[in-house]
Amino acid sequence: MSIVTPSFQQGRFLRHTLGSVVEQAYPRLEYFVQDGGSTDESAAILREFDGQLSGWESAADRGQAHAINVAFERTSGEIMAWLNSDDLLLPGALRYVAQFFARNPEVSVVYGNRILIDDQGLEVGCWVLPNHQAEVLPWADYIPQETLFWRRSAWEKVGGRLDESLHFAIDWDLLLRFQTAGVRFAHLPHFLGAFRLHAEQKTSAHMDTLGKREMADLRRKYLGYVPSELEIHTQVAGFLYRHLLAHARVYIRDEARF
Repeated sequence: MSIVTPSFQQGRFLRHTLGSVVEQAYPRLEYFVQDGGSTDESAAILREFDGQLSGWESAADRGQAHAINVAFERTSGEIMAWLNSDDLLLPGALRYVAQFFARNPEVSVVYGNRILIDDQGLEVGCWVLPNHQAEVLPWADYIPQETLFWRRSAWEKVGGRLDESLHFAIDWDLLLRFQTAGVRFAHLPHFLGAFRLHAEQKTSAHMDTLGKREMADLRRKYLGYVPSELEIHTQVAGFLYRHLLAHARVYIRDEARF
């Protein structure tokens, strides 16, 4: 299994991110960190993990997608994923995913449920998703990136690189390329990762400008036009309803234990 982490000026979160991966003690793991030349404490933290990482580099890059591509070029694992430097993998995630892939050779892309955490690492919410809905994906990216894993064979089938012209919709573009190539997806009913909400994150900072432009470009490419917000909401309404039902079932099940 090959995991990479792109990072830049995320020293205050980086130790927790790295720990969430290496503390899983997965026996056949390549874990490479590509730092963009951070001037904070990132390099010192990476040196702390020297013996637990496959490798790391701190050098200027051309953005997140370029950093991830550079890191993946240093790996060879059958299963691949990237984890952003402010997010976490949850305990047991790697073994759970590896076992699923071993038992389901027809599946090439998997993802799970996510926990939402704040800048202190405290849980503030969660996403419990229903089964995969391929028809919804060109309309909206509902797949939690930090829970996403795929086979290297699928990666190579779609060109073996992220689109470096993108800065916000990197994972959605990859997912749509996977789907267009005909690889099989599966949602795993398990919490696999934690997505951190904080003021400096790229998701918040660029959603209203760069993010919307990139999402419009992807919809134009895969739907043939840019739909209105109302049409998008109409197309995803059924999925959101199933999402709410899946979420409610988890809470009802958990409450029944007490």
